[in-house]
Amino acid sequence: MAPVTDKQNDTQTQTPELAPAADDVVRIIPLGGLGEVGRNCNIFEHRGRIVVIDCGVLFPEDHQPGVDLVLPDLDYLVENISRVEAIVLTHGHEDHIGAVPYLLRHRPDIPIVGSPLTVAFVEAKLAEHKIAPRCLVVHEGDVENVGPFEMEFIAVNHSVPDALAVFVRTEEGNIFVTGDFKIDQLPVDDRLTDLRAFARVGEEGVDVFMCDSTNAEHPGFIRPETEIGPVIDDVIARATGQVVVASFASHVHRVQQVLDAAAKNGRKVAFVGRSMVRNMAIAERLGYLGIPDGTVVELGEMKQLPANERVYMSTGSQGEPMAVLSRIARTSHKQISVGPGDTVIFASSLIPGNENSVYRVINGLMKLGAKVVHQGNASVHVSGHAAEGELLYAYNILQPAYAFPIHGEVRHQVANGAIAVKTGVEPENVILAENGSVVDMHDGQARIVGRISFHNIYVDGSSVGDLVEDDLKDRRTLSSEGFVAIFAVVDSKARAIVAGPHIQARAMAEDDTVFDAILPDVAQALQAALDEGQDCYGMQQAMRRVIGRWASRSLRRGPMIIPTVVEI
Repeated sequence: MAPVTDKQNDTQTQTPELAPAADDVVRIIPLGGLGEVGRNCNIFEHRGRIVVIDCGVLFPEDHQPGVDLVLPDLDYLVENISRVEAIVLTHGHEDHIGAVPYLLRHRPDIPIVGSPLTVAFVEAKLAEHKIAPRCLVVHEGDVENVGPFEMEFIAVNHSVPDALAVFVRTEEGNIFVTGDFKIDQLPVDDRLTDLRAFARVGEEGVDVFMCDSTNAEHPGFIRPETEIGPVIDDVIARATGQVVVASFASHVHRVQQVLDAAAKNGRKVAFVGRSMVRNMAIAERLGYLGIPDGTVVELGEMKQLPANERVYMSTGSQGEPMAVLSRIARTSHKQISVGPGDTVIFASSLIPGNENSVYRVINGLMKLGAKVVHQGNASVHVSGHAAEGELLYAYNILQPAYAFPIHGEVRHQVANGAIAVKTGVEPENVILAENGSVVDMHDGQARIVGRISFHNIYVDGSSVGDLVEDDLKDRRTLSSEGFVAIFAVVDSKARAIVAGPHIQARAMAEDDTVFDAILPDVAQALQAALDEGQDCYGMQQAMRRVIGRWASRSLRRGPMIIPTVVEI
């Protein structure tokens, strides 16, 4: 078992022309979700038609300042948009549905296929983008023909209700896509992962098993979701002041547990955060969320209640800067503040890469005097992803010919592949692919045949795709090294410096006077460029080189340097 040798690119690269898929080939191309936790998106191509399974977003890391979202590389889909039959969604998490609006911008009539709750979440999201989608609602056990693919939908557990695995039948072999899943024997909603269906399709034959890798490194089994309710109930019962619970805005089961605990302890609950309010309204309307009578009140009514009767159910469990909990920690939320006697519960896991942001929020809350309960000091969360024991069950039941680990960092994919080998999958049949890899299946045989160009698409405010890696490099330089502006006025005909050079620095520890020592050298370089008859650009670069070398040598810095020369 060896990983693919070509490296995933963060910038657009030129790759050899990939031959179109033959009619007797099923082509699989992951556009996100491999080597990372997020932006899950896989395309399936057969007989000239394309089906997309999941289309999610990735949340930015610290080295991507100012970025709101990272999308899958949609270029291939946009180039072939007329051939897309449908977008099939396994469940309603942002890392599986968040990029749907950005794809539908290019063709709004692409049908969306998903379970009732998933479709409702997507419809609400698309309404904000002023897109009216075409939707097909499916349930576990349903079989639908989507282009040249026959798709059977199978119930699986996850941390959002109504999650579905997809069994894809084709003339060239069968593919089983888990989406995100776990095998919870005691789910809150009594909806089990359908292992009977797993066994049935395993008997039929699974050629390629595309399996969730997130918890492949974790031994044993994920604890049942029902174990969390009593812990949350105990924390709320012991709290003497306000309680703030932060979770994903789609974690209906966790919200249900909070509602039940609040009602039991004589407290009222207010939903806080636009996505939390929207999603819980949808979940209640569709019957996935049961709200005890009189338990939920509007946010504005909470101040009329004693502190020991308040529970705020909020977003912000991942430390997102603009989410509710981060604003509370910064004391910038207009309606909620916390202090001594209050309790904050982080009722979700840490997404890899978010650790620093989350701990920053935790520290801010504790500095205000609040008690903070999180996964590290209490059992207030269980994962929605299968651990090693559950993956062993899945592989042994399905007995796939090929293992294709998806949804996870490289270490998770490798661990998933190792589990597959333990259960009898041949080591050479473990497909360790990357975003942009192209996997072709013919007559039940699968192999990597190449890759397409792959790059990150950044959402930055209202801009989509305009921000590139060079821009991020500049932002990182500004945040860590500072900014230096040099200004001069010259008379090119007389070859004389009329004014300057003047230097101004920002975001640097040193005062501007520190540059006095280098000004004569900058002036000398500028004069030399004038004497040589160089244009404005040449003169600017001459000043930039002098300042750059001096800052590196004397200040141990590499600031962004913006030289300006005005000719008169």
